[in-house]
Amino acid sequence: MIEPHAPAPPGAAASWGGGRNQARLPVGPGTGRFLVLAGVFVCAACGLVYELELVALASYLIGDSVTQASVVLSVMVFAMGVGSLAAKRLRCRAAAGFGAVEAALALVGGLSAMALYAAFAWTGDWGGVWSGGPRCLLVAFSLAIGLLTGVEVPLLMELIQRIRRQDAGGAVADLFAADYVGALVGGLAFPFVLLPQLGQLTGALVTGAVNAVAGGALVLGLFRRDLSRRGRRLLLVANLLVLGVLAAAAVLVDDFERAARQAVYGGHVRVALRTGGQEVVLTGGTPGRPLDLFLDGRLRVDGRDELIYHQALVHPAMSGGPHARVLVLGGGDGLAAREVLRHPGVRWVDVIDPDPALFRLARQDAALSALNGHAFADPRVRVHAEDTFRWLRRPRGAYDVVIADLPGPGGTASTKLYSQEFYGLTRRVLAAGGRLVVHAGPVTAGPRAFWTVEATVRAVGLGTTPYRVDGRALDRTAGAAGAPHDWGFVLAARTRPTLTLDPRTPCLRTLTRAALRADARAAARTRVPGLLPSTLVHPRYQE
Repeated sequence: MIEPHAPAPPGAAASWGGGRNQARLPVGPGTGRFLVLAGVFVCAACGLVYELELVALASYLIGDSVTQASVVLSVMVFAMGVGSLAAKRLRCRAAAGFGAVEAALALVGGLSAMALYAAFAWTGDWGGVWSGGPRCLLVAFSLAIGLLTGVEVPLLMELIQRIRRQDAGGAVADLFAADYVGALVGGLAFPFVLLPQLGQLTGALVTGAVNAVAGGALVLGLFRRDLSRRGRRLLLVANLLVLGVLAAAAVLVDDFERAARQAVYGGHVRVALRTGGQEVVLTGGTPGRPLDLFLDGRLRVDGRDELIYHQALVHPAMSGGPHARVLVLGGGDGLAAREVLRHPGVRWVDVIDPDPALFRLARQDAALSALNGHAFADPRVRVHAEDTFRWLRRPRGAYDVVIADLPGPGGTASTKLYSQEFYGLTRRVLAAGGRLVVHAGPVTAGPRAFWTVEATVRAVGLGTTPYRVDGRALDRTAGAAGAPHDWGFVLAARTRPTLTLDPRTPCLRTLTRAALRADARAAARTRVPGLLPSTLVHPRYQE
């Protein structure tokens, strides 16, 4: 809490901290105050970028963005309070302290993204909620950045009061106004400029360089007379070293990213691209090496057993009724559409996926297009690069079959696609005898989430028939231990559907009627009774 001070004696200049001499500046007091407030603006922008960078990278590497944001923000706010208390000991040397803090913050914040990505790539230890290694590193960076950011404001308050004494309330208002506006600019620059133009690693390095230049220039340019010659030299060398380290990291960032990607995905990465919404990586697809497709670091297509998954997903829903018009939600890889097109009588297939780059890859990559049977070249197939939830909200015609080929209910980003509201929208586009099938995640490893999906589908007035098939889980993180070994599905219709296979379908290599019935009985034995449906305002998959 800022306390007012008595007026300074005539001819004496008092500061916020009391009685120290007014700073000797190379510019007038008005210009000096403007420069300090400009420094506050830049430092606040950089601080928020570091914060958002940690949240974004942790969400990408670990998943569950709500948990990662809560951990990072709460730890950083706590550390900022500790940093504000620690700043009391630096007020007598505010200029030197601020310069040292900004150099340290630029180094720690600038390198934080590379360090976290390296820990993820070379240890892969992102298992339980509080496993060691990388998660501890995330907390450590949050603490360090929060601590250094918390030191900034008290020191800047000391410096601005030494330029021209002002009542405490006015000084706080000026300082916080510059701080909040800087945070606004940093918060907007991260998603709209830094992330799309530079990426997470280079964006953090550039932010660190800006932070170092702003802090060093403010102290060495405006408050250089407050430092001894040795102090000025040490601060200059420290900032040059920080900038040198950040520049070297920026030069090597592409090589580092390739090496880290090989550590995560293996040494056979053929395609790696960052789209507007996710990172897409293709590995294998060459003779003797099955194709794997990773989205945001998680395996979505495994060439060794994708046929098991997609045949189990598609064919029970396509059997037992009309299937002239089909809607595929997700499925931008074209593999679900491939199975749909095997059925005679299909006249129209709409595929909805938010990532246009995935559609292009499914068409143009030789291995992936061969795997999906060139499904997107079929004139019956229409692709729509739109948000799935938003697409369903617009009035649509009726579909005989709706296939929800979605990543699973466990992640925060996909929770809305497994909500009662989403299934209510899906029900609206079902024809009178239409059928819906939902990929509901692993059964044996996550029975509660699986049966929550089933309860949520039932909550919109659909009858359900759950079933499962054996295979490696598509949503596992590369290198994660204990990956589940089955996939669960929920088949639904206005009346409880029968689990069957159309005899007119060409011979299926991985699926039989007897196996399907056994799979349904195996799923039923895992039932968790009494579960409530998941909604947008009360998601239940994390409970």
